[in-house]
Amino acid sequence: MSSAEPRRGELAPAEAEALGVWAAASLGVPLAGVERVPAGIGLRAFYRIRFRGGPGTAIARVDAAEDPAGRPAGSAPEPPLEPVRALLERAGLPVPRRYAADPARGVELLEDGGPESLCDRLLRVAPAEQGALVRAALDLVPRIQHVADDGSGVAAFTRRLDAALFRYKAELFASVSVAAALGRAPRPAETRVVTEAFDWIARHSERAPQRLAHRDFQSHNLLVRSAPEAKPVFLLIDLQGAFLAPPEYDLVCLLRDSYLGLPEALVAEQCERIRPLLPDAPTADELALRFDLLTLTRKGKDHARFLVAARRGETRYRRYVAPTAAMLRTAAARTRDVAAPLARLAELVEALPEEPPCAR
Repeated sequence: MSSAEPRRGELAPAEAEALGVWAAASLGVPLAGVERVPAGIGLRAFYRIRFRGGPGTAIARVDAAEDPAGRPAGSAPEPPLEPVRALLERAGLPVPRRYAADPARGVELLEDGGPESLCDRLLRVAPAEQGALVRAALDLVPRIQHVADDGSGVAAFTRRLDAALFRYKAELFASVSVAAALGRAPRPAETRVVTEAFDWIARHSERAPQRLAHRDFQSHNLLVRSAPEAKPVFLLIDLQGAFLAPPEYDLVCLLRDSYLGLPEALVAEQCERIRPLLPDAPTADELALRFDLLTLTRKGKDHARFLVAARRGETRYRRYVAPTAAMLRTAAARTRDVAAPLARLAELVEALPEEPPCAR
């Protein structure tokens, strides 16, 4: 295993070794080794287990205590991976096979989709190839939205992007991002600017069709399994947060992915291409407005979380603060004339810093 300083939520070396022993026993094959897999901004830890036989490798997904900034106060914890993974598998969507689980330890042993994410692939191919990759990934969105509740108890159909989640995003954005813009804690009136705008977006979103959404359909959660010269084949991971949301939600996750910074022309082109393929086929104006409104709330949350991560020493997230602020400014400029709360929000968004306050 790596000798690097453990991240929060990671196992001690002896615990990781015990994890490998359990995985090998579960599959009935000899253990060859255990290695840490780099994880994202959350606290869940991942290990690649190597075997002498069987599938060769598998991924152990280890739950950890939730980040207090990861969900609204008083809300239910994130559901387990099962049964939503199984539902999507039955629907023919590309999700990891499940080899074994130990609920008491919060561990799932899953198919290894390989080390390359869509983010990795997009950042190393020529610009002409990026459009084809994004197009292939977005083709999964209508397929996800066509999945219906089959009565198997999937929590995603009882969860939705509701007023409480919008309010959580507003409070996080105000307390972290707006504070960074102002150089001080926001006054109550300044916090109200954000909460009133996000409440307006919540009410607007309630009137939209509600479809199944992955919820974090971004480039790190799409593993690319094909060779570079072949048609891309993806594996969807990090599925447990799925919920009901307006049909534009997963589009925002990928097309406004802070890790990518896709060209605006590509974003517009893919929105128009995918629009008639969605089950509810929103009009161009409906999709454009909801896309920008959801950009404000999702990227507002992301901007704040990047700042929080940078403050706690995870410096790799500093580079995403500026592009995320740029996405927020674009969405704010396009929606400021829609309603008075959005106009007031746009003024605060314009003041967002290009760098974290801790930059040297």
